[in-house]
Order: sequence, then structure tokens, then C-alpha cells
Amino acid sequence: MCGMFAFSANLSTLFADRPFPERFAAARVAGFEAVECQFPYDWEADQLAAQLRAQGQKMVLHNLPAGNWAAGERGIACHPDRLDEFRAGVECAIRYARTLGVTQLNCLAGVLPDGIDPREAEETLCANLCHAARTLSAHGLRLLVEPINPIDVPRFFLDRPSRAFALVAELRERHGLDNLLVQFDIYHAQRTEGELAATLQRWLPLIGHVQVADNPGRAEPGSGEIRFPFLFDWLERIGYQGYVGCEYFPADKGDRGTEAGLAWLAGHGRTAGGRHS
Repeated sequence: MCGMFAFSANLSTLFADRPFPERFAAARVAGFEAVECQFPYDWEADQLAAQLRAQGQKMVLHNLPAGNWAAGERGIACHPDRLDEFRAGVECAIRYARTLGVTQLNCLAGVLPDGIDPREAEETLCANLCHAARTLSAHGLRLLVEPINPIDVPRFFLDRPSRAFALVAELRERHGLDNLLVQFDIYHAQRTEGELAATLQRWLPLIGHVQVADNPGRAEPGSGEIRFPFLFDWLERIGYQGYVGCEYFPADKGDRGTEAGLAWLAGHGRTAGGRHS
């Protein structure tokens, strides 16, 4: 088996020294033909679509609305008292996805609310994932769900890859949700369960998107302990053919800090298109 992947620049974390709409051009200059973001909702979808057309880029992913991010919320899919808000967010995300040409949307489960029984939170999460997956399927879209490490986000409900894969496998089998997959963030996985290569291989059929950042620090690949040259080669060997999202925070916090750190691509024998340099 052999695959080929391409990198996408996450415009929520990269090129952050300039206004969001200007980051598309910066990513294109850096060689990225694909981009993604966490939340596009502060800007008109048509405005962002115009940037994509101008740069000849594809947007490969964004998240469902995730509550009040600035106040520390990290998703509402496990919140029993916010079902209507979640469903409205699904409809909003679909409108953006159709305008931006996005084919998959990511769901964040959220932090376990105070006073809520974890069993009720899990039932709520499952019901919301089923609703969202079915709704997205009618539009030809895939739904991803992402485990987040509980060190960075205490009490995050879907807190490790093994839980996410087990949940997705069960919902797919029970409800026939073939468009429900996992977003596998290598940084979050390393902080919880590790075993990156074996996990990628075992669960490849259920992985819809991969994201990267190094540990510790969540900065560029090559800044920490993870052997990314091996993992990139491994992704090709096991047949991964999707995108690898660069969702890291550049170590250089100054102007053009993203560009200053992009030498990791050549240092790992790669280009922004994912190809060997």
C-alpha cells in the first residue's frame, strides 16, 4: 500500500501576525495550495471564498461552531441543555462549507459541564453526532470528531484517541453513519496515549484528517520529541491520501514568525504540497 498526502495551512494558528483574510495570500506565497481553519464565522463566507479563488486554493476543513471560544468553551456537543444551539450550528456550518467548497467539518465534543452525569453527556454527544452526520450526509459532507488532550483542556469530554475511535466505530456500525470519522491530531494523541504509528495504521479507515504540531510546546514539527520524518513516511507507507493540517503555533512570535519557522518542511524532506523536496 502506498499513499500520498498534502499539507494544509491552518490559518487560525499560522500567519497570525496579519488579518485573517490576508493569511490566504501569505499561505500561497509559502507554497500551500490547501488551507483550513478552526472557525470562519467572523467573516462573510463570500469574502473568504473570494480569497480562495484569488489564490487558487482549496479549503479542506473547518469546525462546527463551538460555543463561546473566547470564554473558554471548546464545543457544546456533549451539553444536554444546548441541543438547539448545536443543531443551529450544524446548519450554519453547512452554509459556510457549501460556499467555501469544504467537504468535511470537525466537531468538538466540549468540556463536561458541571453537575452533568458523564453518561448523560455521552448520550447527548452520540445523539448530536448522529444528527450532524445524517444532516451533513444529505449535502455530501463528512463529519469528523476530534479527541483533545485533557492536559491542555481539563475535563474535555472526548479526551483520548481510543475513546474517539471506539465511539465512531460503534456509531457507524449501529446507525450506518459511513460519513462519520475521526480527526487525528498527532499533538493531542502524543500527550495522551502515544503509540502514534500503530494507532494510525490500525485506525486508518476511520481517519478523515490528520493534524500536526510537536510536543512539548505545540510548535513546528522538529521542535520537540516527535519523529515527524518517520511519521510522514509512515503515512505514505500505510496509504493515507488525505491532508495533513499544520495546526501549530510558530515558536517565533514576531512578525513573519510563521515564515521563519517553515524551514522545518525542507528539513523534513518535504514541501508545502507534501511532496519530497
